[in-house]
Amino acid sequence: MLESELFALLEQTADAAYTVTEGGEICSWNGAAERLFGYPATEVLRRNIDEVFEARDTLGTEALAGGSEAATRRWDGRASGGIANFDLEVRTRSGGRVWVNVSTIVFDNSRTGRRLFVRLARDITAQRTKEDLSNRVLDAARRLVALTDDAADHTPVEPLSDQERRILKLFADGGNPVTIARTLRISAQTLRNHLHHINRKLRTHNRLEAVTHAQRRGLLN
Repeated sequence: MLESELFALLEQTADAAYTVTEGGEICSWNGAAERLFGYPATEVLRRNIDEVFEARDTLGTEALAGGSEAATRRWDGRASGGIANFDLEVRTRSGGRVWVNVSTIVFDNSRTGRRLFVRLARDITAQRTKEDLSNRVLDAARRLVALTDDAADHTPVEPLSDQERRILKLFADGGNPVTIARTLRISAQTLRNHLHHINRKLRTHNRLEAVTHAQRRGLLN
């Protein structure tokens, strides 16, 4: 197969398809690639793919354009595994970034001896966004469980006084130090002293942590 025939075949694919040399020079760029990445073929041909994409992989590192380690099947069908694929975050012409899953096939031109890497790319930005959101939710859940487990080990060193409970309840209801001190008819310094004793008793480090801890343990009921 001639390179011109390969390029014509790639024009018929639904996937964004482009070919690069081992050094990363772009040799072909189909219509689907223009639509996905925003670059017309005339703007990217003969440029380096890394310069165009500024691609990063899942670890945030720069992704190389070529390299035989990325290819596991040659165009003539001699397989040594499946078709390699990997996820990349790439820059579009508008300056935005999208996630694509890229499959790689190697085309060896028997006439010229030139090796091309055929890249078939699919937009997976929505999928990656959902996965990222799910991972964040799971991470938040793990943090909550860890916080709850940690709180269970922090039993008060000594019981809270009625005044200390009232102070925490007022903070839990959204009160601020000025209004709480006025409501309880105590000075700001006395309120700070109470908070110091509360944190010592609950083994907490600040007012918010003390309120949250007391609520979880049912100390404000």
